[in-house]
Amino acid sequence: MLNKIEDNIYELPLDYRPGMRVPGRVFVSEALLGMVEPGTIEQVANVASLPGIVKYSMAMPDAHLGYGFPIGGVAAFREDGGVISPGGVGFDINCGVRLLRSNLEAKTVQPLISVLVDALFEAVPSGVGATSRLHVSDKELTDAFIDGAKWAVGQGYGVEADLAHCEENGSMNGADPSQVSIKARKRGRPQLGTLGSGNHFLEIQRVDEIYDEVVAKRFGLFKGQITVMIHCGSRGAGHQICTDHLEVLSRAVHKYNIDIPDKQLACAPLGTPEAENYFGAMVCAANYAWANRHIIAHWTREVFEKYFPDGKLDLVYDVAHNVAKIEEHDVDGVRERLYVHRKGATRAFGPSRSEVPDVYRDVGQPVLIPGSMGTASYVLCGKDRAMEVTFGSACHGAGRIMSRSQAKRTFAGQDIKAALSAQGIKVKATHPAMLAEEAPQVYKPSNEVVDVVHNLGIATKVARLMPLGVSKG
Repeated sequence: MLNKIEDNIYELPLDYRPGMRVPGRVFVSEALLGMVEPGTIEQVANVASLPGIVKYSMAMPDAHLGYGFPIGGVAAFREDGGVISPGGVGFDINCGVRLLRSNLEAKTVQPLISVLVDALFEAVPSGVGATSRLHVSDKELTDAFIDGAKWAVGQGYGVEADLAHCEENGSMNGADPSQVSIKARKRGRPQLGTLGSGNHFLEIQRVDEIYDEVVAKRFGLFKGQITVMIHCGSRGAGHQICTDHLEVLSRAVHKYNIDIPDKQLACAPLGTPEAENYFGAMVCAANYAWANRHIIAHWTREVFEKYFPDGKLDLVYDVAHNVAKIEEHDVDGVRERLYVHRKGATRAFGPSRSEVPDVYRDVGQPVLIPGSMGTASYVLCGKDRAMEVTFGSACHGAGRIMSRSQAKRTFAGQDIKAALSAQGIKVKATHPAMLAEEAPQVYKPSNEVVDVVHNLGIATKVARLMPLGVSKG
């Protein structure tokens, strides 16, 4: 089924199934190959059949079964003749990761970890349906949809310098709030400034290992340092935007006579009203997510300042995991404008790209890969080889190997909490079942996933971060 091309690259041939327009590429090690479900491979083949797809339908080493596209899927579509598909972005639009670095050492902070986790849990609302400390007006919500993190800074959350350390400077162009439904607005208004649930977290970490001293210094990282990682997205607003436009694009498939092998791949030809309307709404959700993480980062800083008045938390970078972007890439030696879908994948641009912030331009952008609860997270650096191999993309995390329902049948939340406590990791969650759902055992080993992209030269390891305390929804 999968042919090995070279170490860490397997190909699904064009003749695997009728209708495939390009081969599939799965970037995975031999050790991880057995953890890729057959359904994930089928989804790679399904995506390969969509109109206008170029080069390959791709799956990162953390790939697993998703809605339409696999989670960990990457696909790029020509502006002329291609499509846009919500299944290639996901329901949690711009679910992403933000990393804050401190000037504090772990030995100073560790005695207060329990206090800090409790304080963060109180300061940042989390859990299913959590409501924010903010009470934004409808106009403010519209402004957040348009300006993202820039709106948050204007409201006093974070500082101007933060924006230069966000993908897209924390705000994508092309937002169209008129394409956001009243229901999506109602869901989004009370949730701006909330962490959410599932695999979302706010984690205090220790820099445990430095792999590249030069790049680590550029990123402001050193061994023994305290960092904070924030993982969340666009909450109910993004979910509703995806739901609303999936209905429209499901009809567009018939209107434009597009043959798709799975109804979850609902899409519309680029340039049509349906495609443009979805893109405009998707950008609103992406900007909402950047504003959301900006606000959470601000409250995190306030907590740290209370206990460490001389402490500072500066933004290393903020990356999106679930989004479609208009980017220029070389395809068979020709520069083309493409709509690159990354669903559970991180942009990993090298120093040749103008999109990399000036402060990191000579080394490449930070690539942030969260671990599973209780396991290592990684900071990598994007490389120009990624432009040739994966449209400048890398993995986004460890990747599940067990469903949430199965995890709850297999593990008890209190046992997971006790096991983590025995490792010196303080965890606080809204419900014990959440700890069972997100047990470290339900994920692939994050180190093995990261090693794949490192060994391929897509993004190379800079630092390893170990958890000390975790606040979860």
